[in-house]
Amino acid sequence: MIDSIAHRKIEGRPGADRKIRVMVVDDSVVIRRMITRVLEGDPEIEVVGTAANGVLALQKMDEAMPDAITLDIEMPEMDGLETLLHLRKNYPRVRVIMFSTLTERGASATIDSLLRGANEYVTKPSNTGPAEESIARLRNVLLPKLKQFFAGGMPKAVTPPAPLLREAAASASAPRAVARLKPFRAVAIGVSTGGPTALTEVIPNFPADFPLPILIVQHMPPLFTQFLADRLNVRSSIRVVEAQQDMMLEPATAYIAPGDYHMRFERREGQVRIVLDQGPPENSCRPAVDAMLRSAVEVFQGDVLAAILTGMGHDGRLGAESVKKRGGYVIAQDSESSVVWGMPGAVVEAGLADMVVGLNAMGPAILREAGRV
Repeated sequence: MIDSIAHRKIEGRPGADRKIRVMVVDDSVVIRRMITRVLEGDPEIEVVGTAANGVLALQKMDEAMPDAITLDIEMPEMDGLETLLHLRKNYPRVRVIMFSTLTERGASATIDSLLRGANEYVTKPSNTGPAEESIARLRNVLLPKLKQFFAGGMPKAVTPPAPLLREAAASASAPRAVARLKPFRAVAIGVSTGGPTALTEVIPNFPADFPLPILIVQHMPPLFTQFLADRLNVRSSIRVVEAQQDMMLEPATAYIAPGDYHMRFERREGQVRIVLDQGPPENSCRPAVDAMLRSAVEVFQGDVLAAILTGMGHDGRLGAESVKKRGGYVIAQDSESSVVWGMPGAVVEAGLADMVVGLNAMGPAILREAGRV
């Protein structure tokens, strides 16, 4: 058992008044050096410590006082998952980015870590190809994912959000939903950073007899989306699957777009089926929320209830606009409960949200608007 005193406060806000303090934890000397090189190359970041396993990392926490940690999953003595449990208990404000291999085992462990409170993940650089190319790829992926947490200063502790439900104040110029004369025919959810935890909070709310299909885009690579679907399926009353080509949409079933594929829909002989494609990324994403929402609006003639949850960037804003123009309804997650208020924030700031709710109110809000409560 590792005991720890409370994380001491340091002056200034990371990403605003001072550098972002990061600890690098990995049993590979090569990977530690590579990550450290990438981080130290950015003037807004300071590496305050390194460790070869979880035991050493936890021993250094109160001295290093990091704002964020990059954490390897597979390590001797104490692996990343066990280390994460200690971090979440004793240092809830510290942001944790998991490093894993792009394999079935790595993807499975990554999903487990995200469901246990990790904030983000990065796939490890491969051992093939020039080192400079690996460093460049790591820089392009890691730095934005790290900085997203500190755009507004120090993040809040990772704890269940307090109940919150309020009507959104839409701008006068924003398209408004018309009075509904017919029921919704689909629920569509878009989410990115913090998504697995958010989906775990929302999806189990749906009863086994929920009358609509639930369409989900979570920004993730291949393999990861399948394991996410498997984990959610075990925890839910409805069926949760990774979407496949030509699948027919059915009630009480959630379809997660597979990594690297846009998920769209088409109607054939009275049935709506899934169409997957590898068209150009939208908002640097594939799958993209915008692509899914546009297609859902067309095939269901606007009868779509959309929810935009936590995530970096603005994917989903244009899709939400399409939903609104066709008479659908849009719910956005609030800033207090979002890991990153990028995607839902873009929807709210554009005046496209009919309602803004905390994470633990999102499921009940969807059920209420769908007429199930």
